[in-house]
Amino acid sequence: MKARATPHKGGDRQRLLVIDPAGDAIVERTVGALPQLLRAGDRVVVNDAATMPASLAVRAASRDARLELRFAGPPTHGRWPAVLMGPGDWHTDTDRREPPPVLLVGDALAIEGGGRLEVVAVDPYAPRLLEVAFDRDQAQAWALLLRHGRPVQYAYLDRDVELAEVQTSYAGRPWSVEMPSAGRPLTIATLLALRAAGIGVSRLTHAAGLSATGDASLDRRLPLPERYALPQTTVDEIARSRDAGGRIVAVGTSVVRALEGNARAHGGRLRAGEFVTDHRLGPGVTLLQVDGVLSGVHEPGSSHHALLSAFAPATLLERAHAYALSHELAIHEFGDSTLVLRGAAEPVVRSLSAAA
Repeated sequence: MKARATPHKGGDRQRLLVIDPAGDAIVERTVGALPQLLRAGDRVVVNDAATMPASLAVRAASRDARLELRFAGPPTHGRWPAVLMGPGDWHTDTDRREPPPVLLVGDALAIEGGGRLEVVAVDPYAPRLLEVAFDRDQAQAWALLLRHGRPVQYAYLDRDVELAEVQTSYAGRPWSVEMPSAGRPLTIATLLALRAAGIGVSRLTHAAGLSATGDASLDRRLPLPERYALPQTTVDEIARSRDAGGRIVAVGTSVVRALEGNARAHGGRLRAGEFVTDHRLGPGVTLLQVDGVLSGVHEPGSSHHALLSAFAPATLLERAHAYALSHELAIHEFGDSTLVLRGAAEPVVRSLSAAA
């Protein structure tokens, strides 16, 4: 299946594969049909994190090779989590790039264009996973990053991506190092249409991390622990919707991880605040807060696909993937969309029955 070459925004006309475990059904609609696929009283929760220019070209002292540093999240007390990549850039497939040099605490990385980073921590099991600190205060560090950083991207794209192309329509704080891409097709018009249909829209901020590192052992640890902020207003809105029988639909795996990780950490209930989650979802995991997910179309074996198995049986997901392949849905970060939700196909079945 041919992947799209550019990260178009999608919008209302983006293809949407609807997977309904209650009806054992798979139907295709568009993202613009979401207000009709959901019910009044349901609530959609989005991740409003903006995408950082999280890729920097750097050089290690006494080495001539041009390396790439990919930040793995926003800074905490001036320390930035990061993954060091080998020589080259995104044009080469991540898994085929040469490994980076092994750095030690105290080593320096010169930023192309000016500036310097110091290695302040090295993971003992994955030496390319670092913590680094800029040689200036945080305001100046952000200014440097905005001036010289680029969005993280992968070899299936055929050109450099601009930062504006990897932002959702409702992006706020720059916390994500890769785009929370499930929300990419959601326009302000779509969100207003959801609200007009009696469907609530709430937000949280989750620092979506890297999806690949080039190190197989480190990739198996993905997603790494990620920071998120859950507002009290969102906690209250979700509680009201659930009490009234509404379904909670997470836009993206980052929202699922935040809500489910939060609930497990607080006795099954949500608590507002800023936290870190290392929660993972997969087959057989009981969902405490989230009923469905809007996501991309994911390959079996990926961590995102494993998360979908918490919402639907493997046999149904296998059928859905076969449909996606045979009908040429785009399967990657900037591809088409999937909605996995019990009862989501009922409006389609009703309309088809009425037409017959």
